[in-house]
Amino acid sequence: MTRLKRAARTHIDNFKKYRFLLRELVGKNIKLQYRNSVLGVFWTFLQPLLMMIVLSFVFMQVFGKDSSQTGNYPVYLLCGRLLYQFFTSATKRAMTSIRRQASMIKKVYVPKYIYPLSEVLSAFVTFLISLTVLAVVIAYFDIRNSDPVHVTWRVVFVVVPILITLVLSLGVGMILATVSVFFKDVENIYDVFTTLLFYMSPIVYRPSMLNFEEGSIQLRVLKANPLYGLIGEFRAAIMYGDEVLRPWSQSWDMNLMYYAAGFAVATVIIGFLLFYRNQDKFILYI
Repeated sequence: MTRLKRAARTHIDNFKKYRFLLRELVGKNIKLQYRNSVLGVFWTFLQPLLMMIVLSFVFMQVFGKDSSQTGNYPVYLLCGRLLYQFFTSATKRAMTSIRRQASMIKKVYVPKYIYPLSEVLSAFVTFLISLTVLAVVIAYFDIRNSDPVHVTWRVVFVVVPILITLVLSLGVGMILATVSVFFKDVENIYDVFTTLLFYMSPIVYRPSMLNFEEGSIQLRVLKANPLYGLIGEFRAAIMYGDEVLRPWSQSWDMNLMYYAAGFAVATVIIGFLLFYRNQDKFILYI
């Protein structure tokens, strides 16, 4: 136990030593994201807005006709898209972080976990900025009084799925960062996986439309995806707080939250252990 405490203290002191570098890397990553772009950081606002408009135009007549089920469909869609985009962006950037920093790793000693961690935090900052778009869209429909979204004090609970998604992104990102060093094909496989994940998550459709019986294999497979619950609870905190559209007790599912939180913690533990045990071999493959 003493040995474990000593190791934990060493890692904490090491993190404190390089925390300023982490902050600099996060800032650098955000600046480089839109380097040589005319609109620059404005794309952080414009991209989710354009995607919402396009997807609403495509899927509105299929999934959004019954507002008694989804509420304001553009907002419904934007909520799911923002959280999904944060997860996929963070994990993809973390996945390639070690190989992209190969020259730095070969020249200067820095704890290697700083690189995937900085990429996840950069994506997180970008996500927080993009939430401004969600606020603007909600305000737009409220001002027009066209299918308004009644945001209540329960919106504070949105912090829960956001933080769990951050932890999940870090865990998955660490696993991908490790594996992709040795197997470059993981990048192509993960692109296919994220496309599948988009359709397995309730982003453009409402789960009740699938007509899966409770306890069925199909529904269990969908709920095995932690984003299924995280997107649902993120959306519930923003859209269903006043219980006009649906009772809050039916919108907020604690079982899904417990599962997603447990899954996220497990991935972080596995990710850091896998990364720590293989980091000394990175120099031979990058």
